[in-house]
Amino acid sequence: MNLKTTTVADAGTTAQRATWLFSWPLIVGMLVYCFLILRGYGLLRDDDTYLHIATGQWIFQHQSIPTHDPFSHTMPDTPWTAHEWLSQVLLASAHNLGGWAGVVAITALAFAAALALLTRTLLKSLEPVHAVMFAALALFMTANHLHARPHILAMPLMVLWAAGLVHASESGRAPRLWLLPVMTLWANLHGGFTLGLALAFVFALEALLACKHRHYFVSTAKSWALFIVLAITSALITPHGIQGISLTWQLLFEQHYALARISEWQSPNFHIFQALEIWLLCGLALVMHKGFKLPPIRLLLLLGLLHLALKHVRYIELLGLLAPLFFATPFAAQWRQSMQGQQNAETVDRFFRKLATPAGKGALMLAFGFLLLLTQWIAHARPPQPPDSSSLATAIRTVREAGIKGPLLNYNGWGGYLIYAGIPPFIDGRSDMYKDDFIKEYLEALALTKSTGLEDLLAKYKIGWTLLLPGSPAVALLDHLPNWRRLYADEMAVVHVRTLIDSDIVSRKE
Repeated sequence: MNLKTTTVADAGTTAQRATWLFSWPLIVGMLVYCFLILRGYGLLRDDDTYLHIATGQWIFQHQSIPTHDPFSHTMPDTPWTAHEWLSQVLLASAHNLGGWAGVVAITALAFAAALALLTRTLLKSLEPVHAVMFAALALFMTANHLHARPHILAMPLMVLWAAGLVHASESGRAPRLWLLPVMTLWANLHGGFTLGLALAFVFALEALLACKHRHYFVSTAKSWALFIVLAITSALITPHGIQGISLTWQLLFEQHYALARISEWQSPNFHIFQALEIWLLCGLALVMHKGFKLPPIRLLLLLGLLHLALKHVRYIELLGLLAPLFFATPFAAQWRQSMQGQQNAETVDRFFRKLATPAGKGALMLAFGFLLLLTQWIAHARPPQPPDSSSLATAIRTVREAGIKGPLLNYNGWGGYLIYAGIPPFIDGRSDMYKDDFIKEYLEALALTKSTGLEDLLAKYKIGWTLLLPGSPAVALLDHLPNWRRLYADEMAVVHVRTLIDSDIVSRKE
């Protein structure tokens, strides 16, 4: 009798503990969210954040998705694919509801969810200590591209999609159909969904190569072919249809001049610290010390991601988030084989294993409540603001108080802010719309590549005022051009206005 009572009591105690037990995915998600919400200004450093919010607000106001440029004065009615419209609506909604704190919160939540999903998926194959290490490395490899932009909102879907493909291939079957809505959402959130379609083809090939009998080969080919057709169809369920897919080709293969001059599309600078370098060195050490090997298709995938990361700094995050999913199973098998008979590793990992199971309901409620309170406190006690907003706001206020109107020539890194402020820019971050020829004309004019390039540009577009960086060669020339004078200057921005009044160029309030 006593034995039975003790057993029931122990079971009740164990269940109670499980209810309040945290897990590594929950801990990782909480820590990442707290880290990002406490340094919210860092998520607001990118000018395109303004553009996405302004586009979302335009969609709300017009109850439609723009198909032509509604913002700039240089490209009026030029065809433009707002392929990230759903992310823009979400960012605008967060901004309308919670200001910049709302924008930071939704971005932090999306990235925290992505790393939590990554950790949970890795725990199915890896030792918990390794899963947590790879999640931490993924954070560091994404840090330089952590902005309140659509690619962050789409990250949970990217991880979920890739994990589903890996699991299907390793299980010897086609992916589950519940992944198809994931693709549809991804396609409406961010243009990177084309990577997901490419991965489906690669894992289909891996599944076919794993078939040893003709019967299995035929059935596998049919099931994967059906899934890929359905995935492509799901990706076309957007306001733009096939244009969303063709945009990737246009961006990567038709805009060489622009991509070579946009910082996030350039190669990593290894003269400064790069998390990619740590990743490469650790990988090299693992191969040379442990003899770690990958199956052919997984090796090709890893090399492909590495190529993208070395070519474009913005793709380092893909290596951090996706590569662990691709090599988790072979890594786990080879690691356990190499560590047989070594008890130290078991002892070290014993603590981590306690938190490998899913979190209890009580822990989830506690975590949700804490993060909600933290978000509300941040919004009221130390609301985040974009780093450069005060200086630009002062410059624009000075222009408006002076009654200056007319077409503007601006630094391209402020185009999003100008759109957000209701001022049609000369140029902004939509390189896919402006294209190479226009961007080249603009950059060469500001760099004074041609002797009359800037003056020709000012005349061609009937520019009435400029908003440029202090160190720009164009600013130095404007200081000496007739009929131009400085109206405002600080350490960040310089405003010049045309002094010769021309009704086609500048109008002043009476």
